[in-house]
Amino acid sequence: MRFPFIASGVALLLGLLADWLIYRTIPKLRDGKAGVPRKIYAVSAVLTLLLLIVIFILPHRSTESGILHIMWMLYTWATIYIAKFIYLLIYALLLPIRSLRRRPLIATGIPAIFAVLGFVTLWWGAAVGRRNIDISDVTIASPRLPAGFDGMRIVQFSDAHVGTWGNDTTFVSDLVDKINSLHPDMIVFTGDIVNRQTEEIYPFINTLSRLKAPLGVYSIMGNHDYGDYSDWPDEKAHRDNTLQLREIQKKMSWRLLENEHLFIKSAAGDSIALIGVENWGEPPFKQYGDLHQAYPHDAGGHIHDDKFKILLTHNPMHWHEAVRDNTDIDLTLSGHTHAMQFLIGGIGSGLTPASLRYPEWGGLYTHDTPFTYPGGNKRIQSRLYVNIGCGEVAIPARIGATPEITLITLRR
Repeated sequence: MRFPFIASGVALLLGLLADWLIYRTIPKLRDGKAGVPRKIYAVSAVLTLLLLIVIFILPHRSTESGILHIMWMLYTWATIYIAKFIYLLIYALLLPIRSLRRRPLIATGIPAIFAVLGFVTLWWGAAVGRRNIDISDVTIASPRLPAGFDGMRIVQFSDAHVGTWGNDTTFVSDLVDKINSLHPDMIVFTGDIVNRQTEEIYPFINTLSRLKAPLGVYSIMGNHDYGDYSDWPDEKAHRDNTLQLREIQKKMSWRLLENEHLFIKSAAGDSIALIGVENWGEPPFKQYGDLHQAYPHDAGGHIHDDKFKILLTHNPMHWHEAVRDNTDIDLTLSGHTHAMQFLIGGIGSGLTPASLRYPEWGGLYTHDTPFTYPGGNKRIQSRLYVNIGCGEVAIPARIGATPEITLITLRR
């Protein structure tokens, strides 16, 4: 988790501005003195702003200190000031009403009610919203799917960020039970199992090892899985951290795909390709993913061998920028966006700040792509499903964007 100096300074200035404006809205006593309410608010404002300074001073990238306490302190500060800005917004909207100017208690009381509702909503997301697991049921139909895979059930989950739970395995155990109860033929995890370093997964190894499917459990690495969000004593320690995470997934009987592919075979002898790339990063994320290495390309750098293909890639921008127009990959499964852990409405159609950053932030997307095969020209429907994840990073809450499990049924 990064908390740069500039962002801290801006937050501090905005906080001071909000506190000054709110202080001025609190009614004075008849003799013109500040009175007890203003004094109480002034003291609380100073204490809350000191909290931000403490958050900034604490080490954020050290491998020797965790970030859970910083995460909760930051969320506490943010919820308080979001509530304050809600108060100011409602107060400004009510200013033109002259009758309220003569009734200062009503003029400040109505905005205060909205501020409290906002504060409660934010903490509901931390106490309840991040624990309510939803299952999305999706059907993918394609004439390219071999008959032996008609009806195949794939469960996708993503962005577990188990370190956010500390040593509490309750939620992850519930997640595993729900996945297994769907009786999938195959389970795929599309990256970000930890926040910063491998040791976060230790309490969850036995729980995650309970995931079972006849055709296997497959995973890829996400941007948080490489330890790039910590300052390591040397590059060897950094490299060993990532190597250990890879080894743990193998011990959990997960098949980690690292810029490689394999063929999944049906009882009838048919096969489909499962391709997994490492994290395809955009700045400031490092670039580890290599689709050319993961699956054979032709001389022109394109994939089109007429075999049904499923690609696991953490960042949906990979599909948007490199996959959909250059390959005949039928189905791409991604995560990464979390819907920024805030969503009003349904996945793929609701309102979320993630839509300002990602063209495809959640749900199913389809793109028609022309390809030339030895037998002639064909149009391929390239599909992407973005799972909004089941864990949290930076803020330990989900408001509307509840943890998601995706059940994908393949149909011919």
